[in-house]
Amino acid sequence: MFTIATWNINSVRLREGLVARLLSEEAPDILCLQECKSPVEKIPLTAFAELGYRHIVARGQKGYNGVAILSRLPIEDAGDRDYAGLGHARHVAARMENGVTIHNMYIPAGGDVPDREVNVKFGQKLDFLTEMRDVFHAENPAKSIMVGDFNIAPREDDVWSHKQLLKVVSHTPIEVEHLQAAQDAGKWVDITRQDIPTGQLYSWWSYRAKDWDAADKGRRLDHIWASPDISNAAHSSRVLRPVRGWEQPSDHVPVFATFDL
Repeated sequence: MFTIATWNINSVRLREGLVARLLSEEAPDILCLQECKSPVEKIPLTAFAELGYRHIVARGQKGYNGVAILSRLPIEDAGDRDYAGLGHARHVAARMENGVTIHNMYIPAGGDVPDREVNVKFGQKLDFLTEMRDVFHAENPAKSIMVGDFNIAPREDDVWSHKQLLKVVSHTPIEVEHLQAAQDAGKWVDITRQDIPTGQLYSWWSYRAKDWDAADKGRRLDHIWASPDISNAAHSSRVLRPVRGWEQPSDHVPVFATFDL
């Protein structure tokens, strides 16, 4: 049995203390971080190792993107893929001793305008999702968990207002369709919604709100998926909303799930 968490940390060096607090208070076996904004050699690995997280697989770059998998359990590097040929550190995989492969993904945000003709970043996001679909068609995922900041809130109850966000990047129909196509191609199971099937559920709240908690205009951008052969082993999903209220927080909060494997 192991517990996995995913968290867009929005700079692992700036928020080293928050990562350490989460590891100390919640003690997931594996923590997947996105938007580390750091070369791998500058991630504060010693501090995390002192808390028992001695195993790390990561890809990084200066100032942008970056994904890392911290683990108390032995893991080995299982490679990465440069989705859409962007040259970004947005995917890394690790293999556990039990044979489970963990994919840590940071799908592009897509800019502000949901039109690839005028917004290159939106086109990159759609191309990234299309390649995910094609990869999962070609190599059907097995004994796999995929987590990360997908930058899409797919369901109507994954956003504070479905109607008001239909033309807002992260909840537009074309993005949702592209994510659904990738999910269907790999027969991935949305573990969070398997465990919490109904009700509003968010993992991100904008920095722009004066009082994020009172406004509660959230979106569920962070996900934990599993291949169908192990999805029934998952349980105890939760979203740690209070973390958004920590000092100098990320605008995302951690999402957890436990697997009896």
